[in-house]
Formats: sequence, C-alpha cells, structure tokens
Amino acid sequence: MSHHLDSELARRDPRLDISDVYLFRGSTGTVFVMNVDPLSGRHGFHPEGMYEFKVDLDADAVEDITFRFVFDAIEAEDDADATADHDHPQRWSLRVLHGPEATDRDAAGVELLRGATDAVSVSADGGIRAWAGPAADPFWIEGTVVTAVRTALAEGKGLDLAGFDTDRAENPFQGTDVGAIVLEVADHVLAADTIGFWGVSVLATDAGGWRQINRCATPLINTLFELEDAERGIDFNATRPDEDRVLYGPRVMRDTSATRAAMAGTADASAHAERVRDLLFPDVLRYEIGTEASFTPERRNGRPFADCTPEAMFEIVLGTRVALGLDASSAGVPRADFPYVPLPTATRQS
Repeated sequence: MSHHLDSELARRDPRLDISDVYLFRGSTGTVFVMNVDPLSGRHGFHPEGMYEFKVDLDADAVEDITFRFVFDAIEAEDDADATADHDHPQRWSLRVLHGPEATDRDAAGVELLRGATDAVSVSADGGIRAWAGPAADPFWIEGTVVTAVRTALAEGKGLDLAGFDTDRAENPFQGTDVGAIVLEVADHVLAADTIGFWGVSVLATDAGGWRQINRCATPLINTLFELEDAERGIDFNATRPDEDRVLYGPRVMRDTSATRAAMAGTADASAHAERVRDLLFPDVLRYEIGTEASFTPERRNGRPFADCTPEAMFEIVLGTRVALGLDASSAGVPRADFPYVPLPTATRQS
C-alpha cells in the first residue's frame, strides 16, 4: 500500500484517508491529484472536513499557497447508505490562500470555483480547473514484497523474498476505486520555476478549530517505516514537512543503516542511511514547472501515474532493485485529458 489506511483516525473515516497524491504536467498547466477513500471511492467527501493542496514556492517545506476544497453534505443524506454519484452529487467550493494565510486554517481566503462532483469546473480566465468524484485506483503494489521490505526495515535484517513468485504477483488494489480531487493550475497562477507539494485532510473538532487527519506526499514513507505509532505518541499524519528531518530522520537512518548493513555489509551503511534521510525528508514532492514528471530512483520530479513508485522507493531505501512482477496494467488506466484519473471500476464494467 502507499498511504492507504495508514492511521487510526483515517481508518475511522475513509473519506479523510489520503491514499496517494500525484503531481505532473497536464494539457494546460500543472496537475495536482489527491486520492481518498481507498478500496471504495463511493463514500463521497467529508462535509465537515477540508482537503488542502499545499504548495511551497521557496523550498523551505512551508506552504506559500493553499488550495482548499470543502464539500457540502450529499444531497440524499437522509438515506444512510447514500453515496456521491450522478444522482446524488456533492457540491464543493475551492478557495485559495496566499502567504501567512496559507498556514491558517481559520483564514477565509478567496473563492476561485464552485462545482459538483463528477463535473468539471473552470475559472473565468481559464487558469484553473477542478473536478472531484470516484475513480479507479491508479496505484499498484505487491503485498508479499512490501511486507518483506517492511519486515527487513523493522527487524534490521536482509530482505527475504524466498517464497515470492513474480509470476503469481497480485495487486490488492486492482479493480478498486478511490475518491479523487483533481486540480490543474496554469503556469502564470503559480508563478514559480519549481514547487513543492503535499496534500492534507483536516476535520473540524467539537471544541472548535481543526485536527489534521492525514498528510501525503512521497508514497510509502509511513508504510515502510511505520512512523504512525500511537503507543509511542508518534502521529506522523498530524505533523508538518518542515519538522520531518528532526522528528523522523533518526528513525529512518537507524532502520536503513541496519538493513543496509545486513544486506551489503557495514562499509557504506551509515552513508547510505544519510542519503535516504536527505532524499525522503522533508516529505514533499518537488516538481519543475513545465517538465515531464518522473518518480524513479535516479530522478524524482513530481509523481506521474505511470511510474512504479514502490519499486523506486524500495531501491532508494534498500540500495538494491526489488521487482514487483507487476506493471501499470494491473491498475486503472488514466484518461488522456482532464481530469486524467482513470474511470471508476463500475463505469468501466458497464
């Protein structure tokens, strides 16, 4: 899994569970995608939550722009089983916040767009377009492999894939849907050469204010290193990227150093661990505006749908290639144009 079901709070309400984010060049600008509600995609979006696209313009891992989506309740909410679809859409609003307001969840910002799920909305000047609704999950992974990598890191041992047969590899997310929010922003709106991006979901609290439920940028960080640990008071999803190096760097270095030493000897284990820490933290997707996105061990520039990010992450963390035995054919096929995300499974099967 990437960030699917990676925290207790997110598991309580999958509408706030961010499974993945993506960042790439679209047909009119830079595309930001946030996927939530893994394994279903039919619960809609939380009407008491906010879905925020955080954009860093100066490489300090602090947002300079926030694009904030909020959703109304599903129109058929008297039905306990109601889902957001063509017959029961959710209306949404998109606001933008700049500078100090970008970090302030009580700031109002400026409304850019209004729309409804499963329908495209475009700003008056054409600089921004947005869409939200169900989509097939474009992520793929092999459960046996990710479990073996997690075990190696947790126990400081070498990678054991003796029982894994690539010919029998299966993607547990094949044929499943997510709830997707897609935002495409023209270059002149961002006015930057390079940006950083991460997504967060937050929920209103009974006491007033907001609680951050999930955050997501680089795939698999929380899964591989198990940074979410309630017993030890570690809440990765509640923290900020600019805190990552201090809060989680030592844990990542310890785990990668021990596993690297078990696999390749101690000669470069410490240096390898430092490289991994510096590559992964702060947990922000960096992207050069206008270029082709790539997420590979050699080049991390945004995150497109087509790259096998688990294999890239395994190689970055372990220092050796680990094959899944799968490719993009086991996941939903992205659309060629906006909103880019794959058609939902039910649509493709009808």
